Amino acid sequence: MQDYTQPPQYGAQPPQYGGPPQWQSAPAPLALSSEAVFFQKIYVWMCGALAVTAFTGYLLAHSEAWLRLVFGGGAVYIGIIILQLGLVFGISFLIDRLSSAAVKALFLVYAVSIGFTLSLFLAIYPSGVIYKAFFSTAGVYGALAIYGVMTKRSLQSWGSFLFMGLVGLIITSIINIFAGSSALEFLICVGGVLIFAGLTAYDHQKLRVIHAGGFGNPEGEAKAVCMGALQLYLDFINIFFFLLRLFGRGGE
Repeated sequence: MQDYTQPPQYGAQPPQYGGPPQWQSAPAPLALSSEAVFFQKIYVWMCGALAVTAFTGYLLAHSEAWLRLVFGGGAVYIGIIILQLGLVFGISFLIDRLSSAAVKALFLVYAVSIGFTLSLFLAIYPSGVIYKAFFSTAGVYGALAIYGVMTKRSLQSWGSFLFMGLVGLIITSIINIFAGSSALEFLICVGGVLIFAGLTAYDHQKLRVIHAGGFGNPEGEAKAVCMGALQLYLDFINIFFFLLRLFGRGGE
């Protein structure tokens, strides 16, 4: 029978549980694949650009001078649209001539310019509509992004169909500026969401193909990252704007 009046003998041989823990030999964290690193870089730039847009839009939406300037005449808004189109086409067509640093700088300038547009939506729509549109966009975008990355099916055939749909969307939007049809506006918003949702899946798979083809040098990879971030940024922001206009119709 054990004598409980005696202190335990800590100097005695301890029970053996298989040896001391090998802290020094802890397994190293799993390394990301090169494709995962590529997409990680793209999403860092995309999310950074979205943050720049949100910050710019928030500041301008609370500036009475800016809102008075924009809503006081259409010339400023038209100028913003021309600036945005010029930046997108400039980056796309001059990508081979520009350095990666220049492409990144132009991308950030473009993100700021989209903040000008966002400020108008923030000034017009109530916060509830904005939150609803944002979370709906995140859901739609996330689902289509996962599909584009995970599907074994080639989405190459979607390209021409989505491009024609985008051209038709632009033409219809221009026509409705003069027509002012509420029914046509609804169709434009629904069509815009569907087209850019499709582009989200298509662009993610296209970026996988671009990565598999290689870049040749770090400069080429940096440009591919920036252009990929721009494409995914455009997909997200356009889905958000069309859903915002669609949900905002509930208050009409």
